[in-house]
Amino acid sequence: MESAADPRFETDNSITQKKQPRKQLSKAMEHMRFAVTADPIPHSSTPPTSTSPPPTTEDTPESDAYGVPSTYAPVRKPAARSHSPSNNQKRTDPFAFGSRFLEEGDNIFEFNAWDHVETDETYRQFSKEQYERQRQDPVSDFDRKRFNDNPEKWWNVFYKNNKTNFFKNRKWLSQEFPILDEITKEDSPPALVLEVGAGAGNSAFPILQKSRNKGLKIHACDFSKKAVELIRSHELYNPEVIQADVWDVAASPDSENGGLPPGIEEGSVDVVLMIFIFSALNPKQWNQAVRNIWKVLKPGGQVLFRDYGRGDLAQVRFKKGRWMEENFYVRGDGTRVYFFEQEELEHIWGRRKSEKEGETQDQASKETGGDVVSQVEKLALNSSIKEGGIPAQKHGGPSPEEKDDELVPSFDIVHFGVDRRMLVNRQRRLKMYRCWMQAVFRKDAAEPGRATEVATSTLRQDKAAIEGAEDES
Repeated sequence: MESAADPRFETDNSITQKKQPRKQLSKAMEHMRFAVTADPIPHSSTPPTSTSPPPTTEDTPESDAYGVPSTYAPVRKPAARSHSPSNNQKRTDPFAFGSRFLEEGDNIFEFNAWDHVETDETYRQFSKEQYERQRQDPVSDFDRKRFNDNPEKWWNVFYKNNKTNFFKNRKWLSQEFPILDEITKEDSPPALVLEVGAGAGNSAFPILQKSRNKGLKIHACDFSKKAVELIRSHELYNPEVIQADVWDVAASPDSENGGLPPGIEEGSVDVVLMIFIFSALNPKQWNQAVRNIWKVLKPGGQVLFRDYGRGDLAQVRFKKGRWMEENFYVRGDGTRVYFFEQEELEHIWGRRKSEKEGETQDQASKETGGDVVSQVEKLALNSSIKEGGIPAQKHGGPSPEEKDDELVPSFDIVHFGVDRRMLVNRQRRLKMYRCWMQAVFRKDAAEPGRATEVATSTLRQDKAAIEGAEDES
């Protein structure tokens, strides 16, 4: 046996000259995906000495966060602490997102996240300037075509490279959508959950692990073949409780199974889960996707929706050659992403703008004597949608785009929340402004005999507000 003093076994403590890979955000900050590509902090090549004290958060300057100047500060709320000063945690127990507010006097780097954070005018102006630079240097026509013509190719490459190690399990979903907790209880009614854009199963498997409901089944779909293979190869995959299939949510009704997922019948699903998937579609696909979701849902069935919001850091920091069209980009890995406004989503899913326009047109029609035939056609169209069907196209008149828009069914918008959160990297002193849209859309329960037995979900923010109002009364 060699001696411990043998020089071959001595450790070389010198600093390596080999280049280290650039550090990314932790996997927990999953929503950044490939938007985070560079480490903006210059590192000194001189190793620290044992005599120099470690820097503290008080004397360490803030760093620019991925192209956003650190001088842009969040808007603070007036100090109004409701908890004991001896327990300065600014949190509920158990902790729930949405309960930590940044107030006057708070140290930004005390915690790793702050809720409902509004940005100031300087940040908003900076964002506008960034968007203008992006428009001035868009993706080439050649690249726009290849990214839009075969989007599943890029997601296949993504899951081939990242497998199951990119995203963490989304255990936070049941906090954001309490109904996901309810349907897993032993005494809950049977339920079929369709997850659209299921990825590697980071939403589906945590729900199943928690479930005590023998009547709960999840149908996990993704248009990436590689993603479906990852789900099927998972150790918890059991066809009796979860089925994974390749499906494009914007599939044409002329395709196999009428454009619906394999094995799914029309009007058979209780809950549709859409987490960061709608933004991956081309805007031209939105209407067909909404039609397909409407068709699979039972009356009273609901869509649990979360996606990217306008002004999110991922959008602000896009550089040249990524802008495809307004608020629509391609990432470095070839996958696409859109950033939404609340009113935009309300129009897409609830057709609120169309209803207002319709009211204006009806009023004008009445004032001019009215076109009785067109009014009757409009009433028949609305009636057909409410009864669960997709009405036939009207003959003549509107352009194909107008026809496509008016034939989209209208969901009830049960809840809508805008989640503006500031994530903080305390070690590197980075502030990251995130913005997500979160909603619950419900299909009108026009046929009680066929309606789902699953209760309608509430958003976490709305539930907390209601409980607070009850406490005050």
